[in-house]
Amino acid sequence: MSHYYESDDLKKFGDIGKHAKALADDFFKYYANATGTDGALSKREKALIALAVAHAMKCPYCIDAYTTQCLETGSNPEQMMEAVHVAAVMQAGITLVHSVQMQNHLEKLVP
Repeated sequence: MSHYYESDDLKKFGDIGKHAKALADDFFKYYANATGTDGALSKREKALIALAVAHAMKCPYCIDAYTTQCLETGSNPEQMMEAVHVAAVMQAGITLVHSVQMQNHLEKLVP
């Protein structure tokens, strides 16, 4: 094994119900309803969101799966990269906005 995550393991995702079939069945039903159907958001839009979240959560399995899904649902590489940049800037903003808490505390500690 060259690294912890092996892309071939993604093919085994369907086996997560081996020891808890009912729970896995519930998950896959929810997953299909949330990501696999057009609703208020199209499947293409949902795939772009999932790709961005996959990067934010740093899941190589999801990055592989949703890179493919984005292409299959009609996104182009420019749209996909823009979605990743949205995730990146959100993470940066979330980190920076919490500095207000530090600044509030500093005002009490540093005259």
